[in-house]
Amino acid sequence: MSERPSLQPSIDAWTQSIEAISELVSPLAEGEWNRRTECPGWSVRDVVSHVIGLETEALGDPRPIHSLPRDLYHVTDETSRYMEVQVDVRRHHTGPEMTGELEYTIIRRCRQLRNDKRSPDHTVNSPVFGQMTLEEFLRRRAFDLWVHEQDIRRALDKPGNLDSAGAEIARDTMIEALPHVIAKKAAVPPRSAVVFDIGGPLEFLRTVRVDEVGWGSVSSSPSLGPIATFTTDWETYARMACGRMRRRRAADRLKVEGEPDVTDRILANFSITP
Repeated sequence: MSERPSLQPSIDAWTQSIEAISELVSPLAEGEWNRRTECPGWSVRDVVSHVIGLETEALGDPRPIHSLPRDLYHVTDETSRYMEVQVDVRRHHTGPEMTGELEYTIIRRCRQLRNDKRSPDHTVNSPVFGQMTLEEFLRRRAFDLWVHEQDIRRALDKPGNLDSAGAEIARDTMIEALPHVIAKKAAVPPRSAVVFDIGGPLEFLRTVRVDEVGWGSVSSSPSLGPIATFTTDWETYARMACGRMRRRRAADRLKVEGEPDVTDRILANFSITP
């Protein structure tokens, strides 16, 4: 057990997801590495490259010096450009090269996490998200790993771990983002409530209330007369919250009730991932 108990749930979730990714890709034939995922523009190889890249940066390895092609349609801003470098530099790596680097990266990161003596509130500088505590950084890594594990599972048609430790961290992260999504991004009117009724392996009911000055808060208490209600299953909710599925594709899994202009704005602004 860690001497820093607040970090252990994230470390355990990270470990489970990255080992699951390794198990999923280790037996792949060369062509299977090119299967498209729901992560825009990325194949299975690209997702694994992204995982390797961020974990090697967490280890302190220097970023590769690499110029991106100009025709990558999914590279639209500085964040996606930053992420793409670690991906594009590995785009022609073979399957054995990918699995070898992934396995070595996992060994190194596990050793680093095991020997790390920094406190949970130690400040970490993230090139993408800015300054945050070590506790928040590890939680973000656990969230990211679970999301990409699911990307790979769907691409390979090998479902699983929808109720894992990483899934629980992902659920909590998505719920915590709801007030910002509803009150700020979707600009739901003050003095109104939006309900999410989610079934499946990680079922939950949450109400987001927007107060008189436009601030949002989330609770597990139901609401009478919400302005909008969304009912779906956990996997569909996670895919939509991570920008993997839009309303049209989710039509047979998603029940939407409420004022159309409000529900449309919420669904158009629902993704919380970069």
